[in-house]
Amino acid sequence: MEKLKLSGCGTALVTPFRDGEVDYGAYAGLVDRQVNAGIHFLVPLGTTGETPCLELQEKQKILEITKAHCQGRPVVAGCGTNSLTQTVKGIAQLESYGADAYLIVVPYYNKPTQTGMYEYFKAVAESTDKGIVLYNVPGRTGADLSAETTLRLAEIPNIIAVKEASGNYSKITEIIRNAPDGFSVLSGNDEETLPLMATGADGVISVASNIAPEDMSRLAEALLQDDIVTARTLHLKLFPLFRNCFLESNPIPVKAGMAAMGLICNSLRLPLCPASAHTCEVMKKTLENLDLV
Repeated sequence: MEKLKLSGCGTALVTPFRDGEVDYGAYAGLVDRQVNAGIHFLVPLGTTGETPCLELQEKQKILEITKAHCQGRPVVAGCGTNSLTQTVKGIAQLESYGADAYLIVVPYYNKPTQTGMYEYFKAVAESTDKGIVLYNVPGRTGADLSAETTLRLAEIPNIIAVKEASGNYSKITEIIRNAPDGFSVLSGNDEETLPLMATGADGVISVASNIAPEDMSRLAEALLQDDIVTARTLHLKLFPLFRNCFLESNPIPVKAGMAAMGLICNSLRLPLCPASAHTCEVMKKTLENLDLV
């Protein structure tokens, strides 16, 4: 099987709700909108999708819809937990629903050592023949995957990429410098897309592209083509959106923005709740400045 290579912009898709239930019709429309805007790959069932609050059947249906509407684009499904048994079980439960790869977060709350992280990801990779994308986000997990451990894991054939959201430019540069051929380094923070891709990263898994998929796709393409002038222009245009999508915990602000655009209902599942009036107003002004409302 040819090894999947991820590059460009992938969208960490939100999960729309209506009256407490997943709005599958709205979700299919969101996937179509992403594809029509030229997005390069799709990432359902991540943090942005409120996956900890989804039931198994909902996850399966969301993944099934994503695959049916992706028009050949890679689908990377979030499937990480802080238990090896549960992660492997989760992959098995999604295996027949079409994911091309799985996004697996560093185990949260447990605070594993580097040895523990290596053995965990190695065991996850051995449980499937699909690609595994490491996800390092220490601000949420309480544990930071080191460059050395990332590079050791990159030697495992079906560990194909890392989504790096540590914000540690020096560490991520070290990964880029020493990554083996075929291993993708992806920014996990929208505002770091330009500096990381200009340094040699392969792409970004984006929150902002839920709102502005065309511009985010163009930004990633410009950087892959070393067109720094176009990339800088797009980065500066989108920078307020990057920042304001994190005024409150993700995906609270991005859902407020998408609701203002008429794409979804502004509905979340507890413990998350809709954005404050201030955040809603900031997001509305941000969208107005981008001519999106």
